[in-house]
Amino acid sequence: MELKAFLRSSSLYLGLLALFAVSALLNDKFLDLNNQRNVLWQVSNNGIIAIGMTLVILTGGIDLSVGSLLSVGSVICAMLLMQRTWNDAALFAIPAFALTCALAVGFLTAHFARRFMDRWVWLTGLAPAVLAFALAYLWAGRQVPHGFGTLSVFLLVLPFCLLLGALNGIIIAKANLQPFIVTLAMMVSAVGLARLIAGAGGRIHAIYFGNPGDPTGAPPSFGILAENIPVFGMDLIPIPGLFFLATALAAWVLLNKTRLGRYIYAVGGNEEAARFSGIPTSRIKIFVYAASGLLCGLAAVLYAASYQQGKADAGSGRELDAIAAVVIGGTSLMGGRGAIGGTVVGVLIFGYLNNILNLEGVPTEFQAILKGVIIVLAVLLQEGIMARWLSDVYRRFRKPGRPSASSAGLSVVEVPAELNK
Repeated sequence: MELKAFLRSSSLYLGLLALFAVSALLNDKFLDLNNQRNVLWQVSNNGIIAIGMTLVILTGGIDLSVGSLLSVGSVICAMLLMQRTWNDAALFAIPAFALTCALAVGFLTAHFARRFMDRWVWLTGLAPAVLAFALAYLWAGRQVPHGFGTLSVFLLVLPFCLLLGALNGIIIAKANLQPFIVTLAMMVSAVGLARLIAGAGGRIHAIYFGNPGDPTGAPPSFGILAENIPVFGMDLIPIPGLFFLATALAAWVLLNKTRLGRYIYAVGGNEEAARFSGIPTSRIKIFVYAASGLLCGLAAVLYAASYQQGKADAGSGRELDAIAAVVIGGTSLMGGRGAIGGTVVGVLIFGYLNNILNLEGVPTEFQAILKGVIIVLAVLLQEGIMARWLSDVYRRFRKPGRPSASSAGLSVVEVPAELNK
């Protein structure tokens, strides 16, 4: 029984090791250092999105808009870096940044004021919020003629995607609508928004880096986001991979060491029981969707740095990859069960699978079919359905012949020995 329990708890990690070993045997290039670094670089963006998706699915929800949020974020990032005039990207991103600052300052002010007063607490945060909005808007507006730097881009793109994600959560929590419908609508809307901001039906905005003192190019510091960290004289760790690992660590701490993490599991396990227990289920839902949007913004900036462009369809299909990684990692689509560690392993399994298929020259059409099959198989395995099917087949073929009453589903009643005499 101990061996069986160990195999059940370690099956995901054993699967990763088996895939790694088989891939190494199939292709000599798989173990190459450059190939391993490329795998980590390629899975980083999907991994960051999958971390946010994990938080959403743990509450019993789903977020189909993650790919579209990455698309619109990458377009805004590229346009803010390269253009020196007020454009659609600035007109959308700067108010979103100012609004986020205002909400944060207003909430914190009201939170501290609650210690000293019971009524009209929200009024105490109104004036600081308005002041924060004005200062943030003026600061960001003054950056437009000179171009935005690396830090400025993070400060504008992440809040924009965060607000779109929070809008998902607000509609789902307050209007009591299905997450599938709400995030599907956001997915379509965000794609249209990305094309609108990009202009010309969604043209590609290239990013190039100017020389020091050149005001026309992106700052050289932005290109560092796509570089590798040297270890022992070799470029081993891509910086996007560090962002992925740091995001996973922060999410693990959130879920395992904080009260908010316990609330997330409780909402996914039984939302009605969580509500009766005093857990603010609506706020929890808004938080996880806002966090998912925030991580999409982070992935968008890293995408723009890695591929040196902003595209209105940059995130096409990313929602499928994120959901697949989360499901393979053992997180239940019903909510309430899963772990960040499993998602990280799921991301690596998916990354290595794509890598070996590419190395072997498998057509992309077949790879897409395989992704769908893997998702279904993973759900069947984690819900125990596959085990029940295999057990049924085993019982049917173990003793050929006429089935007994118990295997036919009939109840067997024991007759006392006295009545048989």
